[in-house]
Amino acid sequence: MTTSSAPDDANESIGRLAELIGGDPMAGLDTDMKAVLDMLAQLDERPLEQLTPAEARQQAGMNDAVAALMARAGTVPEDDAVAAEDVMVSGGDGEVPARLYRPSGLRERLNPLILFFHGGGFVTGDLDSHDWSARALARRTGAIVLSVGYRLTPEHGFPAAHDDAWAAWNWLSRQAHRLGGDPRQVAVAGEDAGANLAAYVAVLARDQGGHQPVHQALIHPMADTDLSRPSYGEALRARPIGLAAMRWRLRHLLADGVPEDEPRLQLARRTDLAGLAPASIVLAGIDPLRSEGEALAAALHQAGVPVNCWSYDGVTQGFFGLGLIVTKALFAQADIAGALTQAFAAAPGR
Repeated sequence: MTTSSAPDDANESIGRLAELIGGDPMAGLDTDMKAVLDMLAQLDERPLEQLTPAEARQQAGMNDAVAALMARAGTVPEDDAVAAEDVMVSGGDGEVPARLYRPSGLRERLNPLILFFHGGGFVTGDLDSHDWSARALARRTGAIVLSVGYRLTPEHGFPAAHDDAWAAWNWLSRQAHRLGGDPRQVAVAGEDAGANLAAYVAVLARDQGGHQPVHQALIHPMADTDLSRPSYGEALRARPIGLAAMRWRLRHLLADGVPEDEPRLQLARRTDLAGLAPASIVLAGIDPLRSEGEALAAALHQAGVPVNCWSYDGVTQGFFGLGLIVTKALFAQADIAGALTQAFAAAPGR
């Protein structure tokens, strides 16, 4: 059963089954994650499925909730020693906005690079919503990070985001030396939709026969369009992203006749993953995407691709950048940074 053709009664059946066997998915929240979501509710966050894409992009996000919690506590975040600069990069149809992060201590040349794609299910999210994630990657790895503001659906139909991702990869490859980076030490990373884009870049880089990323850092990746996977039922009423929110996202993504079996969206079902860059996958325990992330890890392993997969209980989709409040975000950042640092150290020319 997949999203664009699944009848409402079938999805309701998933919900009834989840109620019978799963209970409240939010009952297992860690205390710090719960604090963020409770504050988000106080900021009048509404379910995505009740909003238009434009309305969803305007409402508060989890980074706003963290900022509000810190303000209430009178806490001022320490300087992370990461400088950020807004730039424009090549996209699939003209330029797209991007943000370049430079941690302190960079060498003049030959620094590692990370191409990062924000989350938001292809419908929401931007450079600001995932600023903390990109900063954490730069600070913890010592790499230059380029975060790309790819085009969103429904205003820009599929595969606009994928075209932008590939164009950004080629732009970064051409500009690496000018930015002080080493084109032999480039990793791709992203969250949910952004993780899908990162993996797509890895696939196309392999197929094109040019240089490949040294690693894929995939944070709760969107890797399928199948809403019957177990975690969709288990996280039926999860906040901020549950079954209904994922249906909303996929409805916008799969508009205009995009097939559900599009291989760029069904990474977990692909049988042609051999030869891809090694991958590290981070999953949230309370997240509809967890099962497809597990399936992607299994598919990569079956194809002979080295893969790490970590799942963090008690947190929800979107937790990775919330290290100022959420402890397990720090653990996840450390795991990803460790894998990336090892990949950079093993890259050619080091």
